[in-house]
Amino acid sequence: MYVDKIIESMPNDDNLIVEIGPGLGDLTEKLLQKNSLVAYEIDDDLCKILKDKFNNLELVCGDVLDSWQTGRLREENYNLIANLPYYVATKIILKALNDENCKNILVLIQKEVAEKFSANVGDKNYSSLAIIAQTISNVEIKFDIPPTAFNPAPKVMSSVILFKKFKPKYDENFAKFLKVAFSQPRKTLLKNLSSKYNKKELEIIFDKFNIQKNIRPHQISKELFFEVFSELKGETKNDNDTSKQSNTKS
Repeated sequence: MYVDKIIESMPNDDNLIVEIGPGLGDLTEKLLQKNSLVAYEIDDDLCKILKDKFNNLELVCGDVLDSWQTGRLREENYNLIANLPYYVATKIILKALNDENCKNILVLIQKEVAEKFSANVGDKNYSSLAIIAQTISNVEIKFDIPPTAFNPAPKVMSSVILFKKFKPKYDENFAKFLKVAFSQPRKTLLKNLSSKYNKKELEIIFDKFNIQKNIRPHQISKELFFEVFSELKGETKNDNDTSKQSNTKS
């Protein structure tokens, strides 16, 4: 039942399908009937099973992250579909979001992680992950899957989430800026950013955009975050200090 719902949630286009972690091939079998398919499987035993089961499957055995070293997993446009292990889910999603050839991402992940990517400003799960994802894609949780649907059953609820990209990739410098902004979510945004950027410069920017000095990171919209980032022009506290030292010497 859930396999059919996953298939129905896929974008309807002619892009190559890349499946990560096909396992025993239950979803793979249906995907092969839909579009051209390439599967990546890290488990050697499962690779042997998949090779015996499918003679028309392009199968890459090994860690998919090793194939992603150049920033692009494939040379052609593709849609990613995967049942991702919880420990590597975020890393793979970010890789796919930053791969210009990846056009859509449909993944089964832990519900808590899915909520971090789909959160809106003000939500308790709102973080840099939501901002990065939503500045380049439309993010939608399609449906949840209970632990009882798996064998063995995990201890957490899972969700199928879709990322429909409208931009090829995100700005890595912006992502680094967001990491600083959310470094300590309970502290104010100004406090977090002051650990790397000049505080006086930040206060001027905050005043320009009418941002309260005591506001916390989860209370700022993704659009306003980008405005602050653009105003800073990538200048860190050390950059400003170095500039001052240079002016003093001259």
